[in-house]
Amino acid sequence: MKKYFAVLLVLTISLNSFAQNIWAVDPDHSKLGFSITHLGISTVDGLFNKFDATISSNKADFSDAVLEMTADVNSINTQVDARDKHLRSADFFDVEEFPKMYYKSTSIRKDGKEKGRYVSNGYLTMHGIVKAVELKLWYRGSMENPANKKTAAGFQITGSLQRSDFDLGSKFPESLLSNEVMLKADVEFLKKQ
Repeated sequence: MKKYFAVLLVLTISLNSFAQNIWAVDPDHSKLGFSITHLGISTVDGLFNKFDATISSNKADFSDAVLEMTADVNSINTQVDARDKHLRSADFFDVEEFPKMYYKSTSIRKDGKEKGRYVSNGYLTMHGIVKAVELKLWYRGSMENPANKKTAAGFQITGSLQRSDFDLGSKFPESLLSNEVMLKADVEFLKKQ
């Protein structure tokens, strides 16, 4: 019986030491945005008002993090109703057929010598197309939020993609809309477990 108890104790300690910490997005302190160049002379910014994200990691510095993000494409907001309606149409995102976009990382590595800087490689599913996308993660630190007594971790996530890779707005040449779309998310994650 003692032997059985000892094995069970070792197994429990081992499982706890490998348990992942799961962090969920705090929507009140987070945003997922993008920007694109219009006519080669100005920048148009937009947000996805509804998105979800989680990050899981065994390590306190997030150097083994797995990032997942999902956005409700119908929640696109560029502050111009007519433009948002057009972006939801079949000319661009076709939200009737493709209402969500999804990213999941497959690997992470340090980016240079500066603490908290990482490169995340993963796959983005958007407009029915799956492509490899590289994102830069800047882990800005963790602290307890005095309002809710929960531990928060702050990240800035940046990257870019080619809209032609996802067949977005193929009727609109680069002279009208840049092919490169810049991505930027500022996210506070709250520790779940």
